[in-house]
Amino acid sequence: MRLFRHYTEVPAEARGAVVALGNFDGIHRGHQAVIAAAAEKARALGTTHAVLTFEPHPREFFRPEQPPFRLTPLRIKARQVEAMGVDNLFVLHFNAELAQKSAEAFVVEVLSEGLEVAHVVVGYDFVFGQGRRGTAALMADLGRLHGFGVAALPPVGGGQGEVFSSTRVRENLQAARPLQAGALLGRPWEIEGRVEHGQKLGRDLGFPTANLMLGEYLQPALGIYAVRAGIDEGRGTVWHDGVASLGYRPTVGGTHVVFEVYLFDWSGDLYGRHLRVALIDYLRPEKKFDGLDELKAQIARDCGEARRLLAAYAGPEPGAVPLPAAPVPPGDNPQSFYERALGPRRPSQG
Repeated sequence: MRLFRHYTEVPAEARGAVVALGNFDGIHRGHQAVIAAAAEKARALGTTHAVLTFEPHPREFFRPEQPPFRLTPLRIKARQVEAMGVDNLFVLHFNAELAQKSAEAFVVEVLSEGLEVAHVVVGYDFVFGQGRRGTAALMADLGRLHGFGVAALPPVGGGQGEVFSSTRVRENLQAARPLQAGALLGRPWEIEGRVEHGQKLGRDLGFPTANLMLGEYLQPALGIYAVRAGIDEGRGTVWHDGVASLGYRPTVGGTHVVFEVYLFDWSGDLYGRHLRVALIDYLRPEKKFDGLDELKAQIARDCGEARRLLAAYAGPEPGAVPLPAAPVPPGDNPQSFYERALGPRRPSQG
């Protein structure tokens, strides 16, 4: 897959594509359906398949004072897009100039003159242009004038009327429901980054941890998680079971949120290495203990519970290639997608 950070002076072989257009934060199963529909249309037209998205996310541009909310920063988004077999990824810098571009100008300058698109696929609720005035219907009208087709996919969802959406993924993560978030995504949600140096308290307790910064990621519910952590080994990623703590560490007087990961049955130096941490299940909220001995005993219990849950886990694996869902009328199937994907629902823990 080729990555372009502009829409002008695009090489001839990258023009004339069928383009899936959207913010695509999360690359959840609804996004996957849009991208897969573009791939199908590209095959029918005998042309290339592309995704067009924006960085930073428009919400970051318009509301910079709000807390981080991203599900997939660009690196992760690009990896998921590439896994779906996309030929070209166009990432446009969302700045004041682009924000002030009218819907009509966006279609003419970006889609028609810049990329010379053959066809565009968007989600049913996609809006664009200055003041969010552009809709899929307007784009279709403009597309007819400029020689390309437009398709807007209907809502994509599971049973019980739930439509796959980035908002629902965020809500589940902040409510300590990583299993449900993973069902919407089609894979466990991940936090990844370079391993940072910490206070090495975990090592003193017998549970050495790798520390990651959340950065621009959404902050999920604080507490203890069963995780699978992936270590980059050359071109591949090797996954290890583990347990992670996200919180203030009240027992030792912590003052800021720390994300610490302990890998089972592994030893070595992770400092400076790239680590992917997939949240599989939620164990418990964080708690202040009376002392380090009590904390150490609880960590041992958490490890045992995490091992049990990870051994029983039957959902999608971290790093799985996205499998797009088909558009279905919400409520068409009374059995929820969660139950079809992961088996019977366990009682909620938060």
